[in-house]
Amino acid sequence: MSGRARKNRMARGRLPQKAQSGAPVEGEQPGNGSSRGQQRQRQGRQAPEPAAALEVAPAPASTQARGGAEISAQPSATARAPTCAEILTRPAGRARAPAWARAAVPIRPPLAPAPASELVRHEEPRGAEGGAEVGASTFPEEEGQVSARLRELTQRKKQRGKQNIHDIGVNTRQNLRHFIECKRGTSGTVVQLKTNHFRLTALPQWALYQYHVNFNPQMDSKRLRSVLLDVHKQLLGKCYSFDGAILFLCHRLRNKVTEVFSQTHSGENVRITITLTNELLPNSPTCLQFYNIIFKRFLNTMNLVQIGRNFYDICNGAEDMRDLRFNICPGFITSILQYENDIMLCTDVSHKVVRKDTVLDLINDFQRSGRHTAREDILKEIRGQIVYTKHNNRTYRVDDIDWEQNPRSTFEKDGSDISFLNYYRQQYRAAITDLEQPVLVSLPKRKKGPDGRLKSPALLMPELCNLTGLTRSMRMNDRVTKNIANRTRLSPEKRYSELQKLVDNIHRNTDVQRELQEWGLDFDKQSLSLTARVLPVQKLNEDRRAMSICCTDWSKEIKRGQLSYPKPLNNWLLVFNYENERLAQILWEKLNITTRALGINLRPPLQCPVEDKIEEYLKVLEKNITPQTQIAVCLLPNNKKDKYDAIKKYLCVTHPVPSQCIVAETLNRPQILLSVVTRLALQMNCKIGGHLWKISMPLTDAMFVGIDCYHDTASGCESVAGFVASLDTSLTKWYSWCFLQKPGQEFLDGLMSCLETALGAWKKNNKQCPLPKFIFVYRDGVGDGQLQTMVDYEVPQILRCLNSHPNYSYKLVVIVVKKRLNARFFVEKNGRLENPSAGTVIDVEVTRPEWYDFFIISQSVRVGTVMPTHYNVIFDNTDLTPDQIQCLTYKLCYMYYNWTVPC
Repeated sequence: MSGRARKNRMARGRLPQKAQSGAPVEGEQPGNGSSRGQQRQRQGRQAPEPAAALEVAPAPASTQARGGAEISAQPSATARAPTCAEILTRPAGRARAPAWARAAVPIRPPLAPAPASELVRHEEPRGAEGGAEVGASTFPEEEGQVSARLRELTQRKKQRGKQNIHDIGVNTRQNLRHFIECKRGTSGTVVQLKTNHFRLTALPQWALYQYHVNFNPQMDSKRLRSVLLDVHKQLLGKCYSFDGAILFLCHRLRNKVTEVFSQTHSGENVRITITLTNELLPNSPTCLQFYNIIFKRFLNTMNLVQIGRNFYDICNGAEDMRDLRFNICPGFITSILQYENDIMLCTDVSHKVVRKDTVLDLINDFQRSGRHTAREDILKEIRGQIVYTKHNNRTYRVDDIDWEQNPRSTFEKDGSDISFLNYYRQQYRAAITDLEQPVLVSLPKRKKGPDGRLKSPALLMPELCNLTGLTRSMRMNDRVTKNIANRTRLSPEKRYSELQKLVDNIHRNTDVQRELQEWGLDFDKQSLSLTARVLPVQKLNEDRRAMSICCTDWSKEIKRGQLSYPKPLNNWLLVFNYENERLAQILWEKLNITTRALGINLRPPLQCPVEDKIEEYLKVLEKNITPQTQIAVCLLPNNKKDKYDAIKKYLCVTHPVPSQCIVAETLNRPQILLSVVTRLALQMNCKIGGHLWKISMPLTDAMFVGIDCYHDTASGCESVAGFVASLDTSLTKWYSWCFLQKPGQEFLDGLMSCLETALGAWKKNNKQCPLPKFIFVYRDGVGDGQLQTMVDYEVPQILRCLNSHPNYSYKLVVIVVKKRLNARFFVEKNGRLENPSAGTVIDVEVTRPEWYDFFIISQSVRVGTVMPTHYNVIFDNTDLTPDQIQCLTYKLCYMYYNWTVPC
């Protein structure tokens, strides 16, 4: 049964008697007299707003010219691959591929941002469908203090056309003149890889018409809206695509504004207003949104269910973990974007953990406990959790619980009051049995809508919400986490097989193939293959003070040889409760053996047994910590967060001293005890100022800066911005700073002062060179939709700071780092697909034409599929080649002391 047939059978949408012919009322403007945003802002409680467009943004238009130089021949097999040190010491010059790597192909010019007329301006607010909304939030958040400059940039971005979540039109490459011609490196060993990208091999040969569809009265169910519109197939024709708010047609309707009428299963007449908003060519950036909508409809036709933005096989593929009371549903993440030379589908395997119990079951379990703090415990357990609502296949984040409301409570919808009970029954045919349950509150991601007015939260019924993911208590259960890991960590062979199976099913499904032919689209049956390069393994401790290491996993080497700089540990505390006195003695004995092999001079600690109470831990710390204390080690009986937080807060804020906490259960595993104690000794050495290994950087007088921001979405606390900067060539001395920002604020207001203070610390540590010649800034946590704000807000702060120093000739590189990716790469060895080697660089085919970007696979993974890291150079006034920047970036991957592998 097709997707449309299933929807028609569910909602039984039909034409009213007066409009059975389907003839539109033409030439009239919409008669509701107000926009959806204005209707939402009526006083009193109001109905939820309809779902808007898919959150897929326009991408840059494709051109016929292919970009960059293609590798047409490989160098001689006898030629030696240059090392990273040789690459980095080459004379700086224009980024240009050597003669053997250049092909006579035209160069793709940088793509300009899409015109404002082609930008889709409809955004689907979080919590817009499936939950009732009230006129004003019962739980308002305080308006934080944000700099005027950031507010101005945010407002300017809204006024530019309210672009959607992906800033596809942000062309940072056009400002990097020396990389416009070629952004590819040439060093390393050439290797052939398979990817999870599939080319779109055929495009429509006709224009596409985009319409906005409005329902009066508004329909909150996306399925119901689709059914009501499907009734008018005679008007719409065979080829049309509707996502709940935006309609795409391959022919133009007679009038710009068309009105038709449908009727719900309950007999309610609905006026549908179809308004032309855009006329698009097949290669238009906005057509990428259409391609994504079409592909998601294919997945729906194949009986996959959309949950959030991804699709899952709930009916046939869900694995029932009966004893653990949850299901693991396999699914797929999909996106269609313009890449370097082609429009391609990128798809990856995803899994969704859907628990069998509802939020109401969890609430009842807590209330049966009889504790007077039951309500506080419930909120603490589910705040920040993601719930899944089956009636509309959506996910929401729980931000609060309104105990004052219940299913009989009412809100205003279309000028009259309606209870939650009746609302869910009428809109979704969802039955609510418990009439005393409270109401869950899900705050919108964006506080203000396109009209500048405050958005209302979505109100949900706990009985209709299934919990997803794992709670804190489930994460502490090794049995639960192991079961999930065994089923979700797919090997490269298994992952690629699942992706190929999806594409094969698309080509075998007759309904999908018929629709592909109607739209004039087609996909490759095989995934894209490309040429990548493997950089040489880096050498650690080249000064020979410690053991020289040259491998991608030096855990054994680090245990056998001395550290680069082992610092003596003469004055330290070991705090433990009385029940763990035996484990504390074992810990000390193992530490004494381990540190001797590592070259660390370790003296016996001051042992401090305490009662297992938070206040007792704090008392003994306050009593025994002195100015000479180097580190305090706390052996905790369990991993309760309140105890850990209290100890860390005291040792970081009240009485700052390095600290290390370890859970007693970890020491009860003899098979891993030596490994645990070795890692503990390494961390202790780092925290007191020693360093484990070092790597030589060919660029002397270079400062490396790292920036990130942490958001505590669960508790809604202030965000924490972190800033670190290297102070020496071996990257073993660092300046660090952190400060609080408004909750959810990603961009740093105090970046200029952070960098200025870091330069002062550099000057104190480097007498011969008071200012660094090179500054490399690696910025994490910036999504594609935030890229323009990053360029307009943070980069100018860095430049103002550097320009404030007279006669300072600096070289600056700013790189955005992205770790959450859907791209995957596979290498074929002995007839099987495996993970690529550490040091693999990909800078062709799957990169973006408007960016100077590349991927690096820096780590070796034994279980599961390796995840690459994406680097996007958004500012560069140096003459460094792509090879040099890629090698420098790979060297930095060796300097994470928590792991003895590149990260």
